[in-house]
Amino acid sequence: MKKLIFVCTGNTCRSPMAEGLLKHLLGLDCGWEISSAGVHASNGLPASPGAVTALREKGIDIAAHRSQHLSPELIEKADLLITMTQGHRQAVLSAVPQSEGKVFLLKSFGIAQCAADIYDPVGEALDVYRRVRDEIDAALPDLILYMREKRS
Repeated sequence: MKKLIFVCTGNTCRSPMAEGLLKHLLGLDCGWEISSAGVHASNGLPASPGAVTALREKGIDIAAHRSQHLSPELIEKADLLITMTQGHRQAVLSAVPQSEGKVFLLKSFGIAQCAADIYDPVGEALDVYRRVRDEIDAALPDLILYMREKRS
């Protein structure tokens, strides 16, 4: 089974939302193990209340999520690392330079291939979490197409 890791800073907002949304879209038998981690994460922290609420509104429960630090071992074991910002991508490449061919910015797929960062909603109002959730959700179909091509 292939492994995909979503990457953000603290693994409490963006990457857990992306993980929850993608798991919801693909289901359990998709052929991919989907997780998330943070480049500056402490291990064991819950998802932020805003992230939990924003996904609950879509029928997705990430309340059991616990953060994990993105270690070189996780990077090496992953088949795809999907980052929220260019800075996260650079942090992954600094930690494991040979991972370049499997580290992509979430918004770099599809026809537009706009390499835009996903804003960090930490500490912001619920409306900001909703906007970030919807921005992540809108980027996932192009990622899914890439994953399907990669699986075959």
